[in-house]
Amino acid sequence: MKKNEGTVDRVVRGVAGVVGLGAAVALGGAWWILGAVGAVLLVTAATGFCGLYTVLGFSTCPVKQTKQGA
Repeated sequence: MKKNEGTVDRVVRGVAGVVGLGAAVALGGAWWILGAVGAVLLVTAATGFCGLYTVLGFSTCPVKQTKQGA
């Protein structure tokens, strides 16, 4: 898996994941869905890879510049 998330994207996902899991635990009941979304966000933040980004051809990871010519 090639990383397709930049640093800011990963931090935002991590914070949102922790908030989602915390809210699900605090609210209980049908809010477990929020916890599941939070868990997915934490996993994608930890790995730096988002499958949906791959499907959409999107990336927030900085592009490495290569030198061309001599």
